[in-house]
Amino acid sequence: MAVKISDLRSVVSRGRAKVKQAGGARVDMVRLAARVSELEAEVQECRQLNLRLAELTDLVQELLLPVAQRDEEKLAALVTKYSDQLG
Repeated sequence: MAVKISDLRSVVSRGRAKVKQAGGARVDMVRLAARVSELEAEVQECRQLNLRLAELTDLVQELLLPVAQRDEEKLAALVTKYSDQLG
């Protein structure tokens, strides 16, 4: 059974295309992994900002209470905690 050169070239060409395509998929996976890491870092940053906002809201709420209803110890603790976080 004789194999034609043109058939061999066609098979080799298809093989090269498949290898090139697989390499491209690998590059896409690396890019996706990097993007996932980036998004995870952004989510963590959002969580920290939301926590800080909640603490600030608690502080403002405590400050807005009438003097008779205020818990001065709690207020002092909140102010200290918030001040410490500012650096």
